[in-house]
Amino acid sequence: MPPVGSSLEDDLRSLGFDVRAAADAAGTAAALAAVPAAERVALVDARFVGHLHALRLALTDPRFPAAAVEGALTAQPEARGALTRALATVTDADPGEGLPDVLAPRLEADGVGVHRPDLGVLVATVPADADVRAKAEGDVAAVDDEAVRLRAAVKSRDGFFTTYCVSPYSRYLARWCARRGLTPNQVTTASLLTALIAAGCAATGTRPGFVAAGVLLILSFVLDCTDGQLARYSLQYSTLGAWLDATFDRAKEYAYYAGLAVGAAHGGGSDDVWALALGAMVLQTCRHVVDFSFNEANHDATANTSPTAALSDKLDSVGWTVWARRMIVLPIGERWALIAVLTALTTPRIVFSVLLVGCALAACYTTAGRVLRSLTRKAHRTDRAARALADLADSGPIAELAAKAAARRPGGGATAPVLALAGAGLLLVQLWWHPEPGWWPVLGAGLYALFAGAAVARPLKGPLDWLVPPVFRAAEYLTILVLAAHSGGSGALPAAFGLVAAVAYHHYDTVYRIRGGSGAPPHWLVRAIGGHEGRVLAVTIAAALWHNQGFTIALTALAVALALAVLSESIRFWVSSGAPAVHDETGEPA
Repeated sequence: MPPVGSSLEDDLRSLGFDVRAAADAAGTAAALAAVPAAERVALVDARFVGHLHALRLALTDPRFPAAAVEGALTAQPEARGALTRALATVTDADPGEGLPDVLAPRLEADGVGVHRPDLGVLVATVPADADVRAKAEGDVAAVDDEAVRLRAAVKSRDGFFTTYCVSPYSRYLARWCARRGLTPNQVTTASLLTALIAAGCAATGTRPGFVAAGVLLILSFVLDCTDGQLARYSLQYSTLGAWLDATFDRAKEYAYYAGLAVGAAHGGGSDDVWALALGAMVLQTCRHVVDFSFNEANHDATANTSPTAALSDKLDSVGWTVWARRMIVLPIGERWALIAVLTALTTPRIVFSVLLVGCALAACYTTAGRVLRSLTRKAHRTDRAARALADLADSGPIAELAAKAAARRPGGGATAPVLALAGAGLLLVQLWWHPEPGWWPVLGAGLYALFAGAAVARPLKGPLDWLVPPVFRAAEYLTILVLAAHSGGSGALPAAFGLVAAVAYHHYDTVYRIRGGSGAPPHWLVRAIGGHEGRVLAVTIAAALWHNQGFTIALTALAVALALAVLSESIRFWVSSGAPAVHDETGEPA
């Protein structure tokens, strides 16, 4: 039993545990056997002294099968078997070492990953005598663990606007939500609904509507920050939350683009900015694919150093350069603030024009830096990284056939990025020379499919092979944009916007599955929706066969079919028990 005056039992009950006392390993094994196999269990030394939040971090985080700090150990259902086996090996533990500290390394020896949270200034210890206990209790009293908990709710690395204009108060909003039993998923949904209302306000095309849209977009972003802070504050991570977090940011932003485009058409000037809205979505999505591909290519590479990376680290040591470099890439906080202010004060055309220029400059800055890092880095990329890049490439059956044919030829030819750029260049040149509906773009699409297959014929382990997926994304999205813009059909650009949105969702879904370690969407789905080269070929053929309103109908039908296919399979995956709980804790700008 805990010493007199200890709050340990009350602390454990406040974390949701049913407390049972056991005198030795045999008694502990008997108590564990009485707990249903589907429940989490925790072992805590009765002599434990520490902060409540230290116990919370160690015993309640759902992302890990097992976790431990000094004097405390927890095991989720999947680790219960290993815990039972470890208990069976305990005979006479060292008198100075408690049972949880004996069992943790034995779980690791049995192949269970035991998470050990970084406690920082928090205390978690098992004092050996009364004097040590008194000192530990003094250390506990000297640190406000609620203040630590609030600070930890905020990402350690975030954008300037988020860090200084949102997080100082959104963390308290997160605590308010936690104390009222609200979940991160509920806050995420509220953020989505707020953004959709903002898009509806923008769609009115009136100045009051634009002002309301800007205010609501900022409010949506505050809620977007709050949901993650609430998840970290209360350790409420879930597979459904992972899916919502992975998709709603993009859905909110792109829905707002559509609202602005509708508002421009309905306003007094009847301005058609759908091409600009689609261009902004294309540029933003391609920027994200560059980020994802570069990170996947290098996150587990060996000998992963370069002079460029060293210079970047050196610049990070100079305070003002950190914020300048984070702001120049227009992360989500700065970007949404810019969009909100411009929406309230100017017109949709100005909003999209400024956004395109800013995002283009940011894309050039980040891509150039990553190319320089890749060329000067002596890295050995892994098979896992090559597989991830191949999955991000999203190759369909036509590219697979071309890849098999290209793989039979001897190596030593053009590199994957050169082949991808050549194919994309041929396609876009054909579209530039013959933007009107016809069969020349179909020829360009056929050549693109052949080059795309040759680009992925061999493992993507070259220094610049991470460029292949973003090149494919740019080629596919720009093909849809150009053909829709020149089709002459009413509603072609809004239909193209919907098609690109459906395809982009599939690509984001692929990214977050890979990040969670579960691999890409099933191969049958990728084949069923044609792969990037198949969709390019389908759209160019549709443009050649059906002109004006017929092409609009074809784009709409293709968008609906793709959306139904990818959404149904994605929802099935993310709500399944095997889906990973992927939460962005890196603070990388989005």
